[in-house]
Amino acid sequence: MDITLRSIAISFSAVLLAVLWSIPLSLAISRSRTKVSAVIVSIFTSLVGIPTVLIGLVLSTLLSSTGLLGFLNLLYTPYAIIIGQALLITPWLVSLSYDVFFNARNTYWELVISIGADYRTADLIMLRETLPEILVILLLVFSRAIGELGIALIVGGDIEGRTRVLTTAIAAAISKGDFTSAFYLGGILVLVLVSISLMVRLLKVYKE
Repeated sequence: MDITLRSIAISFSAVLLAVLWSIPLSLAISRSRTKVSAVIVSIFTSLVGIPTVLIGLVLSTLLSSTGLLGFLNLLYTPYAIIIGQALLITPWLVSLSYDVFFNARNTYWELVISIGADYRTADLIMLRETLPEILVILLLVFSRAIGELGIALIVGGDIEGRTRVLTTAIAAAISKGDFTSAFYLGGILVLVLVSISLMVRLLKVYKE
């Protein structure tokens, strides 16, 4: 239970952190229909497949005692995992949110602007109308975050009672030959992912 709650808390925090920069960026890109915007979206789309171990390696280098951010003393803490997972899901969040906002601008945003509203009001109305779709995206990226291993292992260190999450606990159990615990923890992870999938389905039905 401790590992499960820690995993959920870390991944949920990572999603909230990624939202802080991803949603405003997606809004800005969708507002500007230029070649530069298209290039930016293409870059984020291509970064969706970046290996988690690569993100973990880069972040570990930055957060190490000799790294640029070593003074923060974040390596092998839950905060390091949160930052790493937030970076991992940012390309997903930006590219998927962009598609939602781009399509919404052809309906809600331009309609509101045509009746005299300012840009800020139009953006707020568009966000409200697309909220169910954005929530679906947030659930999807949450499932991506909670199911990753490389970042959690490299920058978290799998410290029992501190940075051990479901994926690293499964890896640790397998390395010890404790397949019973590994299957048990894997079952919990699958249960969490299935629950997220069901919530996504319910939100889609609600939107329809």
